[in-house]
Amino acid sequence: MEQPLTPRVDQPLNPRGRQPLKPRRNQQVTPNRIPQKTQEPVVSPAAIPVPEPRPADAAKADSSTQDEQKTDVPKTAGASDRFNEEKSRQKKQALPEPTADSEGEPEPPAIAPTPTPKPANAGPDVGPPAVAPQPQQKPADAGDKKILPDPRSADLPGEKMPQEEIACRERLKTLGVEFEEHKAESNPEIGCSIPYPLVLKTLGRSVAIAPGTELNCPMAEAAARFAADVIQPAAKAEFGADLKSIGQASAFVCRPRHGTGKLSEHAFGNALDIASFTLSDGKNIEVGPAPPEKEGKFLDAVRKAACGPFKTVLGPGADADHSLHFHLDLEPRRHGGTFCQ
Repeated sequence: MEQPLTPRVDQPLNPRGRQPLKPRRNQQVTPNRIPQKTQEPVVSPAAIPVPEPRPADAAKADSSTQDEQKTDVPKTAGASDRFNEEKSRQKKQALPEPTADSEGEPEPPAIAPTPTPKPANAGPDVGPPAVAPQPQQKPADAGDKKILPDPRSADLPGEKMPQEEIACRERLKTLGVEFEEHKAESNPEIGCSIPYPLVLKTLGRSVAIAPGTELNCPMAEAAARFAADVIQPAAKAEFGADLKSIGQASAFVCRPRHGTGKLSEHAFGNALDIASFTLSDGKNIEVGPAPPEKEGKFLDAVRKAACGPFKTVLGPGADADHSLHFHLDLEPRRHGGTFCQ
C-alpha cells in the first residue's frame, strides 16, 4: 500500500545532496584498464630449420630477431614487459657470442677461384738436364784469325849444330857476351820454333841484361853489337856515365802478332823489347811517351840509330802496344828494307 509522500510533521526535512560523505582513507582507486590486444604467439627461431649461422653472422641474426619482436609486439606495461625482457635475455644467453677473430674475418668470395688448367699437350714435369747446356760455339773464323804458316816453324835441331851457329857463338864470346845454351823450342800447333836458342846474361863485358833473355844467336849478336856501338856512346855523351844494364820486357814468347794472324818475331826468338836503361851512376831511364827533356834526347838518339841494325823498330807513338818499350827485331824483309816508327 502506497504511503503518501507528504512528510510527517514530526520529522525534519534534510535537503538532497547534503548526505554525509564517507571518508576515503582506506579506499583503493582502481584505474581504468586499457583493453590489451591479444599477443600473437611468437614462433621460436629454434622451430624453423635454418642453417647454423657463422660466428660473424650470429650477432646480426640476434639483433635482427630482436628488431622484429620490437616491431610486431607493442609495448605493454607491467608484467607483460617483464615477461618479454626475461624471454629475450634467455635467448641472448643461448646464442654464442662472436669472438674478436670472427668479427674481423673477411667474407669468402661468392665464387671460389679455380686454378688455371694445364695445357692439354703438357707432358710430365721434366727435371734439370744431366749436363749443363754449352754455349754455342763461334765459327772458326769469327774473332780468332787463323795463324798464317811460316817456313821457320818447321825448323828443328839436327844431330849436329850447323857451322853458322857455331861461328855466331864464337863472335859472342869475342864481344864478351855471357850466355848459356838452351834446349830447342818448338810448338807445332802455334808454329813457334828456335832450333838453337841461347839465354843471355850480359850484352858485353860491362853491360848486363835482365831478366834472363832467350834469343836465337843472330838476334843476340845484333843486340850485343848495338849496345856496344850505339847505346854506350849515347849514354856517355848525354849523361857522362857508362851504360851498366838493360831492362828487357820480352824476348822469346810463343804467340802471334797482336791483332793479326801472323806469328810474332818473338815466336822465333828474333825480337827484343827494351824497357829501361841503367847507368853506372845509378840513373834509371825508362822508355815512355813523355820523358824529361834530357832523357828524351837520349832515347830519341837510340831509337833513330836502331833503324838499320834492326829491320823493325817500334816505340812510343807507334801504337798503344809499344808505348812503354822499344821493339827491335830482325824480321826478313824484301830487298833488305826496314820498318821504323
